[in-house]
Amino acid sequence: MSDITWGLWELLLKGVWITVQLTVYSAALAAVAAFGIGLARTHRRWIVRFLSGAYFEIFRGTSALILMFWMFFVLPMGFGWQLAPMWAAVLTLGLTYGAYGSEVVRGAIAAVPPGQHEAGVALSFSPAQTLRKIVLPQAWPGMVPPFNNLLIELLKGTALVSILGVGDIAFGASLVRNATAQSAPVYTIILVMYFVLAFALTRGMRAVERHAKAGIGQAPAGRSRLRPATGPTVTGATAPAEGEAR
Repeated sequence: MSDITWGLWELLLKGVWITVQLTVYSAALAAVAAFGIGLARTHRRWIVRFLSGAYFEIFRGTSALILMFWMFFVLPMGFGWQLAPMWAAVLTLGLTYGAYGSEVVRGAIAAVPPGQHEAGVALSFSPAQTLRKIVLPQAWPGMVPPFNNLLIELLKGTALVSILGVGDIAFGASLVRNATAQSAPVYTIILVMYFVLAFALTRGMRAVERHAKAGIGQAPAGRSRLRPATGPTVTGATAPAEGEAR
């Protein structure tokens, strides 16, 4: 630990910032892909369902590591321009985890009772209005916990970008380990760094979940309590008196 100078610490801290950026950008792209593909998989037209289902199956069945290599080395051959390593990583992680997120969106929408869709018809809502005003507000609280898990997996998946030379936490740790010849302290430090980032994301997503449930009148998990009845009680002294009065 004492061999790690301030310059080496700075490498790790810069790696934390790069990892945060990768997570935020990839999560934003994944959210767009998840909702876009998830909604498309519930569409009435079969061709829309087929194309969105093909996207889901392709990205679910493809290794993120191989796809990252493909984005960086193969894609430029077809288009004639080179993606920056960071954006190749963002594109790979965003599209991959967006595919998993689309199944969360599709499942949450399917879990909304059919009567809610019928309520939209009764109110003369268009399908888009029914989705926006009735279905999604009820489906959203059920999406948040799986999204939390996917976000944590995405954070851990950012460690793959070091193979492209992106200076994330894992890349910085590799440089520090080579400079100090100490593996155990360095990897213990980045283990703690990843845990702290994951814990912060979890707390943030739990706050989002509480807000989402409050929006539809649901009590947050673990917060509901049984309350005693507030009505009048009949004591042992008054019960016989009432019986005698009858």
